[in-house]
Amino acid sequence: MLRTTPLKSLTLEEAQRRQFSLIDVITRHFRGKEILSLGDLGVIKGINRPTYTKKVEDVLAEFFGVERAKLVRGAGTGALRYGFMSFLKPNQKLLVHDAPIYQTTKTTLDSMGVIPVTVDFHKHEEVKSTILNNTDIKGVLIQHTRQRIDDYYDLAEIIHIIKSIKPSLVAITDDNYAAMKVDQVGVQMGADLTTFSLFKLLGPEGIGLVLGRADLLEKIDAFNYSGGSQVQGYEALEALRGLVYAPVMLAIQAQVNDQLVHRLNQGTVSGVKRAFLANAQSKVLLVEFDEPIAKQVLHHADELGAAPNPIGAESKYEFVPMFYKVSGTFLEADPTLVNTMIRINPLRSGPDTVIRILTSSIEQAKKYS
Repeated sequence: MLRTTPLKSLTLEEAQRRQFSLIDVITRHFRGKEILSLGDLGVIKGINRPTYTKKVEDVLAEFFGVERAKLVRGAGTGALRYGFMSFLKPNQKLLVHDAPIYQTTKTTLDSMGVIPVTVDFHKHEEVKSTILNNTDIKGVLIQHTRQRIDDYYDLAEIIHIIKSIKPSLVAITDDNYAAMKVDQVGVQMGADLTTFSLFKLLGPEGIGLVLGRADLLEKIDAFNYSGGSQVQGYEALEALRGLVYAPVMLAIQAQVNDQLVHRLNQGTVSGVKRAFLANAQSKVLLVEFDEPIAKQVLHHADELGAAPNPIGAESKYEFVPMFYKVSGTFLEADPTLVNTMIRINPLRSGPDTVIRILTSSIEQAKKYS
């Protein structure tokens, strides 16, 4: 039987405190009338980026308690790419978990000529021996959410273990689908860099964030010297506005997920074998059917108003519940899931809407199968 260990979501009360904390930091960096503007443009002398972009970066550095924050283009993929570029060169080695690497991350590593060295992060002694036997490893990539459906490693623990063996290894965490949902991101647990997409946190398209060591962030500054590569002031403010609303919205979403898994496992919907929560990649409801009808269910769910695919996987454009196939990394681990299981993200909907669409979709799938 598949077992999952989803990350612990913030409670609604914790998410409110996170929102209040961010607002407090904002008021320490901005005048009120500045918040009511759309921000500036261009490359300002002395900081080589818009003034408002610099202000937002300073807010985010203080909020997350890190040396520096850097807004970049390319969303989470771009943030991770610039993170790699700050400490890796072609033909250098990077320690990674023994699991399918997220496809956009794999593309970046392949194009850079980086050599992945795989080890199971659950096996701490193997992690130690792999590092000691590969003295030329330059860093480690740790994905905060799960790469395999049965992953359970603790991010803080694995960072501590790696740093205790070789403190000079640069630890970079991919916190997509975890930031603002959980208590801490990787850099707050001892990593050198943390990256994630702000598009996934109600921000504008294509904007990512890198948090961490100032010396590495200065290298990323150099990669983005030209004016055309700068995140503009209006984009920075839009990203900040989205981040303000994200934690409470995501905590409500987590509550709905909890309600759904309870109701479905009580037999509320005929045809559902079981339901459980997993970080795949976002924390979602996985629904397993008693018949191989997953593809047909997805077809009918689309007809009934459920989104069939993500845009940014929790972007500002996604508000109806999303019914879609199990993630590519999970399917690579078990291809049979494509016929028996689907993902559901309630997004802004309540549990009753999800139950209604799921019930009708299963009925239609079985009727015409």
